[in-house]
Amino acid sequence: LRLLLRLLADVGRVGYPNAGKSTLISRISAARPKIADYPFTTLTPNLGVVGMSGERSFVVADVPGLIEGAHTGHGLGTRFLSHLERTKVLIHIVDVSSLSGRDPVDDYEIIKRELELFPGRDASGERLADKPVIVAANKIDALDDPDRLERLRAHLQERGVPLYAVSAATGSGLAPLLEAAWREVAAARER
Repeated sequence: LRLLLRLLADVGRVGYPNAGKSTLISRISAARPKIADYPFTTLTPNLGVVGMSGERSFVVADVPGLIEGAHTGHGLGTRFLSHLERTKVLIHIVDVSSLSGRDPVDDYEIIKRELELFPGRDASGERLADKPVIVAANKIDALDDPDRLERLRAHLQERGVPLYAVSAATGSGLAPLLEAAWREVAAARER
């Protein structure tokens, strides 16, 4: 007999290590994950309840950062991707500052590919790649080259993926991001 424990959350957050996922969950909920300036600070999933006006709320899952090859177990990959199977929507957090040394468009595409290649499915047969995705372009407070954000915006606009420019550190832009997540959660709850 083999039992699998999966988190129950409405919203899952994905992205590279140090993209600001834990900072975001600490800003929007009472969750207090470990936050540090080195990769794989988050080693276990965290849950946070986001309270909104009108007695609206949803649960957010913070999973460790993903890297290329996560679907085959690289980094902390398959161990935590399965926790996202029961979510209704994914918020893909992309670091748009130059601090990571990576390109935001490449980061988005690599993590998107990892979600597509992950073999898991939820109870309805839906794959991670089939879930609604909202992109949070994070660290706009440290944006030193506005072209990085604009290239990501153009890339996502061509694909019909909504983008919200935010700063998890300062709280800038989080209200519209949370409203967009709520709309997706509410629509999924109705289905």
